[in-house]
Amino acid sequence: MNMAIPLSVLIPTYNEEINLEDCMRSVVGWAGEIFVVDSFSTDRTVEIAKRYGAHVVQHEFHYPAQQRNWAIKNLPFKYDWLLMLDADERVSPELRDEIIDVVKEDGGGLDGFWMRYRLIFYGKWIRHCGWYPTWILRLVRHSKARWEDRPVDEHILLDGKAGYLKNDLIHENLRDMEFWIAKHNNYSTQNAIIYYNTIQGKTADGVRSRLLGNQAERKRFIKERIWPFLPCRSLLFFIYLYIFRLGFLDGKQGLIFCLMQSIFQEFVSVKLWELKNYKGDAPKGGISARRKF
Repeated sequence: MNMAIPLSVLIPTYNEEINLEDCMRSVVGWAGEIFVVDSFSTDRTVEIAKRYGAHVVQHEFHYPAQQRNWAIKNLPFKYDWLLMLDADERVSPELRDEIIDVVKEDGGGLDGFWMRYRLIFYGKWIRHCGWYPTWILRLVRHSKARWEDRPVDEHILLDGKAGYLKNDLIHENLRDMEFWIAKHNNYSTQNAIIYYNTIQGKTADGVRSRLLGNQAERKRFIKERIWPFLPCRSLLFFIYLYIFRLGFLDGKQGLIFCLMQSIFQEFVSVKLWELKNYKGDAPKGGISARRKF
């Protein structure tokens, strides 16, 4: 497509050579500029980004929200409209055409747009399991947006009104299960800390926890006010995803996906139990000095 619209694209990366090329192909040629904020990759990530004409900036990574907020504050974006992607995501042709129309109309009085998230797991679109449709806010006026300052489950805070797009952003990470497990092991640690802080009455600024709010607020309410207090969470979660949310209709991939998600929940549960009963303020990597077993 030989046209460019007034749109900036932001892609944070670290060793993403296996995923980045498909992501770049989905935006190059029609987005006005592309910024890749890399965290000192040791593979071919930077080479691939530059080959597709991206501006590459290096910045130390702490967690996704911090990286994106740094980029919004410090990068010299030419345009007010910003599309934020991860390296394992790509814009479908239908979503591309929709974004082009929206940006050409300068948002039609809106300051951001939600889009549906289509997860591809080992080559299969996960249509059930409670994962579709999931709505994410990724197209915004960057002058009116920032991310919640939290290590996981972060949302964009938009100073304005947002509309909805009809087409899907596609997520397909091409790495193996070893990577998935390592990533979710880290996520489980961060989630356990967040739940522990919530139980202690420590809450962070950002998306409110409301049962009758929007999708993000409802999820935050369930995850922080109900979920940590339920027994047998991993088993309940598997039953919910695989039976009640029809994960069995997604075949073998659906079964594996639901199993891995329930195992992830067990990691969270055990780490939360450990925080409440053993670790407290102990240093990372070891329980408290007085062993209780």
